[in-house]
Amino acid sequence: MDLNEDSVNLRCAPGICLCVLCGLPAAGKSTLAQAVNSHTVQRGWRSTVISYDDLIPGDAFDVKEVEDEEDMPRSQTVLLQQTKWKLHRQAVLQCVERFLQSPTELGQLPPSIDPINSDAWSRLLHAAQVCGTSVGSSRVYPSPLDRPAPPLVILLDDNFYYPSMRYEVYQLARKHSVGFCQVYVHCPVESCVRRNQLRPRPLPSDVIVEMARRMEPPDPQRNTWEQNSVTLDSEHHFTVEYIQRLVKVISTALENPLSPVQDNAEQKEADRQSCVSSVVHQADQACRRLVSQAMQGAREHQLPPERMRSLAAHFNQSKTRFLQDLRKQVLHSLPLTRVESVDVERLVNRAVDVFNKEKQEILERYLPLRDTENEG
Repeated sequence: MDLNEDSVNLRCAPGICLCVLCGLPAAGKSTLAQAVNSHTVQRGWRSTVISYDDLIPGDAFDVKEVEDEEDMPRSQTVLLQQTKWKLHRQAVLQCVERFLQSPTELGQLPPSIDPINSDAWSRLLHAAQVCGTSVGSSRVYPSPLDRPAPPLVILLDDNFYYPSMRYEVYQLARKHSVGFCQVYVHCPVESCVRRNQLRPRPLPSDVIVEMARRMEPPDPQRNTWEQNSVTLDSEHHFTVEYIQRLVKVISTALENPLSPVQDNAEQKEADRQSCVSSVVHQADQACRRLVSQAMQGAREHQLPPERMRSLAAHFNQSKTRFLQDLRKQVLHSLPLTRVESVDVERLVNRAVDVFNKEKQEILERYLPLRDTENEG
């Protein structure tokens, strides 16, 4: 047996599970991850937490420098902001994939992966290395081949508010034939805002409120790849029953690693439909906000009640027709393969820009032109 074959067998011997922890900021994901870490040690498993907040630097969302240097329109700076943020997220997944490819060789990051906090990643690798050599015993084995490695649970702690974000992790698990599961940590937005205010470095409350509007929890009915998911309510505290439910989901994932799909037309079509549904859902949420803002503007201009009702009906008809056309256009334009490479946010942003212009045209029919100039 050559070294390459040795490495493959060693890599595939222990069960590995990628567990996505999704939910609003301050919902309790980190607390849950710590509880799972303690429980996995009791079961003889290994576990490590990959916190996106630790790995992605705080300036990932800062576009002030771009605005100052390039003097770009707001729409373009927002697009650059999203692109920069995506690069950081992709870098995290690249690091996870590098670990899956060679979990016994925890070296430095390759030069091509630089948009994340390398110090935080080094600490993570050190923690994984320690737990990989000492779990279940105080003895440090000279070679991993001396005994089978225990199962490894990799907890990915982030908001993951869009299915497309979680789907990237699912694709990674499928590519490397490891287990996959999801945990949606549910908590009312009011409680998250209150908890967030107690943090040393709280987020702006409107960021959490906006994320709550965008949140798309796992939906096994719509997305078949989200079957192995569980929802835990964290408004009060995590009970022993909650931890047991989560461990059951992880156990199922460890016992049923995914298999790479090769020329599976049915799965490809399911992936396309899932992507289309995500685009339409996100566009619907954004269009609702635009309509709500326009209606509020009409109220401020004291539009008569009958005109308000007519305007609302006009907006609803326009939005319904727009979303129906959007679904058809996106489904027609999506590639038959490599759906995971589709930039969902860019599709949504383009679609919303189109509807915003249509909304403005409708509004101009109901309000004087000098008023509508400030509504867009």
